[in-house]
Amino acid sequence: MTSNDEYILEILQDIGIIDADQANTARTRADADDRPLPDVLESEGFIGKADLLKTLANQFGMEVISLAGRDIPREVLDLVPADVIQRFKVVPVWETGNTLTVAMSNPLDVDTLDGLRYVLKREVEGVIAPGDEIEKAIANYYGRATGEVENMLTEITEGALALNKEQQEQIVGDSDVTEEDAPIIKLVSLIIMEAFRTRASDIHLEPLPKKFRVRYRIDGVLHEVDSPPKRLQAAIISRIKIMANMSIAEKRIPQDGRIQINVMGRDLDLRVSSIPTNHGESIVMRILDKGSIALGLPQLGFFSDDQEIFEQLIGLSDGIILVTGPTGSGKTTTLYACLNTINKPDRKIITVEDPVEYQLSGINQVQVRSDIGMTFSAALRAILRQAPNIIMIGEIRDLETAEIAVNASLTGHLVFSTLHTNDAPGAVTRLIDMGVKPFLVASSTRAIMAQRLVRKVCEKCKEPYTPTESELRLLGPAAQQLSQTQLYHGAGCADCSFTGYRGRIGIFEIFLINDEVRNLIFDQVPATVLRQKARELGMRTLREDGIRKVVAGQTTLSEVLRVTMGDSE
Repeated sequence: MTSNDEYILEILQDIGIIDADQANTARTRADADDRPLPDVLESEGFIGKADLLKTLANQFGMEVISLAGRDIPREVLDLVPADVIQRFKVVPVWETGNTLTVAMSNPLDVDTLDGLRYVLKREVEGVIAPGDEIEKAIANYYGRATGEVENMLTEITEGALALNKEQQEQIVGDSDVTEEDAPIIKLVSLIIMEAFRTRASDIHLEPLPKKFRVRYRIDGVLHEVDSPPKRLQAAIISRIKIMANMSIAEKRIPQDGRIQINVMGRDLDLRVSSIPTNHGESIVMRILDKGSIALGLPQLGFFSDDQEIFEQLIGLSDGIILVTGPTGSGKTTTLYACLNTINKPDRKIITVEDPVEYQLSGINQVQVRSDIGMTFSAALRAILRQAPNIIMIGEIRDLETAEIAVNASLTGHLVFSTLHTNDAPGAVTRLIDMGVKPFLVASSTRAIMAQRLVRKVCEKCKEPYTPTESELRLLGPAAQQLSQTQLYHGAGCADCSFTGYRGRIGIFEIFLINDEVRNLIFDQVPATVLRQKARELGMRTLREDGIRKVVAGQTTLSEVLRVTMGDSE
């Protein structure tokens, strides 16, 4: 028995509902049978659960309410994010001034109220409601994924699928099985639904020695969520591989697949990757929302001066424009925004991608398939005979692809592509290291843009703040720009899940190739010399562009430092 149970027995004795002998009987039965005290009290006929709840609430001066049939306004429900609801098992019922009242099932649980006050940064009071009504309200108001994922985990853990590993894999691999027959199928769907609801870009399912960890990448940062039991690892992975048309029999080599699914009325593509690890197969699902890619240049985060420069670049008739940055820095999204901007009936646009992430209306998109010889270079040679005006290459990975892209740009085509380099001038060195002749790089390249993604300050909880000394020290001389500027950060609210950030924008470094730079490329100078010349010609670095967005209140100093820490100035 817990200390709370002893306290309950003391209260019941003090008010005369039970005597000492009955208290000892309840204590003995609860310990012997390992049952909750309220169940024992009810089974012994001492006091029913509902009466016990009212009695305890009266002792603490708390109101008892019923949630059944109660219509809680959506603006009240939105005051507490779903993950906080799931953690504390409460339901917000009304708001009075700055005080939020929540329904809870345990009058003795003062830690819940203290925790909510800390997380929500406001005064919180409690009323009492039956536990089953709270569970139903959570499921009804906060969606299936919040209420049902945990219920599904409990159902499976307690034996709804009391099957061994081989039996589980057989069920999830059976195309005729229904959701009623296999709760794991429903669980996988709920994991995907919750990821979409929280705006996640990736779902990571990672086998660890003693747990099966599930994490969502939201605005570029990983967040761990409630994880299924370790024993369901094989079944869940098999279900995902079946959905992605991957082989469940092959577990020794990496595999790739794709899932097409409709979630909350939105068509999603999930790009699935599996790789064997020491403790099982690790799965990553990249969520591609077809409805979110219709972007233009303003939505990427350009300031007006950079946007004007970039619009002039993408309006050229020939040459290569490169976008560089690490994986996940938004390069593909930028290229798609460029194509959306210049997609006109008088222009033929063809892309070569691996894979084709989004379907773009009016644009011919070619999928690379190396297994049948349809490589980047093979596809490029073929599409040049299609007489396109504009070509987009998903990534320049080798010399052959680079040479074809260069030749295409020199014969009157505008070519867009990406490279994995940390900064813009480094792309020149990368192409030369691949084997492209320096004079070809200089002649064909019009501009190179490096980019990163930073999280945006949540507009609903935006407030002024003063940067720390360590932040300013890391910033170096650039800190002088911020000395007389009011900076902002997010205090944390329900809309941003108390992170202070919601959404992301780009920070950019645009390196224009003019005659001076071409002469330096001819001479094969190091990237540091190119970078110095670019700075002299007015190129802003990633960090400098980020600081402009900090001054504008769009992001925070710590966020810019986080994504540019490894960049040279």
